[in-house]
Amino acid sequence: MPKPRDTNALIGAALRDLAAAQPTKRAGFGYKRAANAVLNLDAQIDALITRDGALPKIPNVGPKSERVIREVLETGNSQLVEKAIHASGNQDVIARARTLRKNFLSRAAAVAALRASKPSRELPSLSDYHGDLQMHSTWSDGSQKLDEIIDAGLARGYSFCGVTDHSYGLPIAHGLSMTELAKQHREIDRLNRRYRGRFRLIKGIEANIRADGSVDMKPGELARLELVVAAPHSALRTSADQTPRMLGAVRTPRVHILGHPRGRLYGTRPGVSADWPRVFAAAKKSRVAIEIDGDPWRQDVDFDLAALALEAGCLFALDSDAHSPPELRNAETAVAHARRAGIPKSRIINCWETERLLEWLASHS
Repeated sequence: MPKPRDTNALIGAALRDLAAAQPTKRAGFGYKRAANAVLNLDAQIDALITRDGALPKIPNVGPKSERVIREVLETGNSQLVEKAIHASGNQDVIARARTLRKNFLSRAAAVAALRASKPSRELPSLSDYHGDLQMHSTWSDGSQKLDEIIDAGLARGYSFCGVTDHSYGLPIAHGLSMTELAKQHREIDRLNRRYRGRFRLIKGIEANIRADGSVDMKPGELARLELVVAAPHSALRTSADQTPRMLGAVRTPRVHILGHPRGRLYGTRPGVSADWPRVFAAAKKSRVAIEIDGDPWRQDVDFDLAALALEAGCLFALDSDAHSPPELRNAETAVAHARRAGIPKSRIINCWETERLLEWLASHS
């Protein structure tokens, strides 16, 4: 698909740079808020300028941030920002941050990708998307209750969602003990009886991938789950090759999805380095789906890396990683990356009907 200039991403990055050039984190907070407001707009700023040249009113964007916006719109960069960076002495830190923003879509770019006409390969649309397979509840580090997940899913036209709270090996995210997991499963069973024929909650977990490639749950424990997302949460800032770690994860029986495989974060963390074509080939052989995590600060894998997984023959899961009902919207960014990568909906497990998905999940051993 064509990849037009993402003006909002350029502006957001410039404002982030200006924040990093401030003498204290507190002094840069306002510019971060301005950057986030621009990145979250549904339309590109240059399309919102009035006939008389006035910029739209954007929350948290003050006069200095408006000047940065004007400069980027006119020249593609901002002299104000460059002067601030030079005066700050933080050039190396900011230069590194710039290398860690590749292939992040602004909300406006994601919306544009969703609205683009479908080519012949039958790319996914939001109407094809039947449910989200990574989200977190109050049982671990989320703020949404299980019934709220169902209500939010129904409001979006979903027929299923996977509840994937963190496993016990990640205590920092309030990972569930097996006793707590059993209690959660009883609640899920009760809700599934109530919503039978309308909505299906899937009993899942986000298991942590250890440094040696194993996951932090025993085989018998994994077998008690309908859905296992395995994801890395450590060693995400090193440049060391971690191909064996990722190969071990996708070769683990009962793992269904390789979640946010790199663990990257916008402007701050590069994530896992690996021989990704080799990892994707192993995932295809093991029938493990590759996740496109739509969290705006993750967007992992991005459309370029997803295209390599597509070439390897992989299946995909497009997920929100939502921790609250409004964050279910993150799945739209995942769908946008899938469209950019040219992934047909037949290869996306979120686009399958509920019974087909449940049969596929149950077939892993």
